[in-house]
Amino acid sequence: MTKKIGILHGMESSFPEAFVARINEKNVSGIIAEPVMIDKVIQGEEQGYAVIFDRISQDIPFYRGMLKNAAITGTAVVNNPFWWSADEKFFNNSLAIKVGVPVPKTVLLPSKDQPNDTTDKSFRNLKFPMDWDGMFKYLGPSMFMKPFDGGGWKSVYKLDSSDDFFEKYNETGQLVMLLQEAIEFTDYFRCYCIGGKHVRIMRYEPDNPHHLRYESAKGEASKELLNTIHDYVLRLNIALGYDFNTVEFAVRDGIPYAIDFCNPAPDADYKSVGQENFDWVVETAADFAIEKAKQYKPGVMNLTWGTFMQQTISGKKIENVSEKKTVAKKAATDAPKKITVRKAK
Repeated sequence: MTKKIGILHGMESSFPEAFVARINEKNVSGIIAEPVMIDKVIQGEEQGYAVIFDRISQDIPFYRGMLKNAAITGTAVVNNPFWWSADEKFFNNSLAIKVGVPVPKTVLLPSKDQPNDTTDKSFRNLKFPMDWDGMFKYLGPSMFMKPFDGGGWKSVYKLDSSDDFFEKYNETGQLVMLLQEAIEFTDYFRCYCIGGKHVRIMRYEPDNPHHLRYESAKGEASKELLNTIHDYVLRLNIALGYDFNTVEFAVRDGIPYAIDFCNPAPDADYKSVGQENFDWVVETAADFAIEKAKQYKPGVMNLTWGTFMQQTISGKKIENVSEKKTVAKKAATDAPKKITVRKAK
C-alpha cells in the first residue's frame, strides 16, 4: 500500500514545494509526497493521506474541519488540529511556568468593546473599574500588548506608560488582549522544534525588517546558554504536543525568557530564514514526515498529544517530564557549537 504525505498550504510556496520534492527525492519505498487535493469531505471517511502537514488551516476554518475529520480516520496531522484549535498564548505562559520555563509577567484583559450579541449584563462578573494600577505595578512601566490568541505580529503594541496603554487599548475593539512586561534583552533567539526532539537555534533580530531578522551579528553565546535554550524548547513542545513549532527567547541577565511559542505554522520561507536554516527545516521536516508515514495505521488515532493532556487525563500533577538524559544528549548533538548574538546598546 502506498502511503501519501500531503502538505496543505496557501500562498506559501518555497517550503511546501521543497518539502514535497525532498521526500520524493529520498525515494522511500511505498511513500510519496504531494500537495493535498480535496474534492469532497464526507463525515468519517478517509482523505487518503497517511500524513498531512498543515500550513494554512489557521486562516481557513473549512480546512480545520477537514483535518479533524482526517485525523479521526487515522491521518497523522502536523500539527494536531484539535489542540491547535484550543491553544492560545495566555494558557501557554501558564503551562510554561508549570514546566519550569521562564516567561514575562503577563495579565489577561477583557475586550475593550463588547462582543456581538452581548450586553452589560453579560459582564456582570467583571469588576469595574478593573485594578489597572495593580496590573501596571506588577508589570512595570514598559509593556507589550497583543492578542491572547494572535500571531504574525498583528495588533501588537509597545507601551511606555499607563496613558499610552489606555490610548492603544481603545483601538483593540473586540480583541481579547495580553498585557506583558517588556523584556529588555541583550540576546534574542528563534528556534525550530520538529518532532519534539529536533531543535535548530537561530540568531534572530526582531527589530529588523522581516527579511533581515535572521541576520548574523558579532559576539558569541555560551554553551551553557544554548543548552538551556535547547532544554526549554523541548520542555515546551513536549508539554504542548506540537510536532512543528518555533519558540522565541529574549535573554535578560543571562536568563532566556520564552516570549512566543505558539507558532504551529512557523515561517519557513528561504527569503526570510536564510538558505542554511531553510535547508535544515526542509530536510528535518521531510525525515519526520517519512517517520510518521511509516508509523501510520489506518483507523487508529495517529496524532501527537502533549504531556499536559496526558497528565490531565491520568490525574497527575502538571510538570516537566522530558527525559534529562535525552535533553542533554540532544543539546550536545543538535545545538550549534557557536552562534552569534547582539549586545544591547
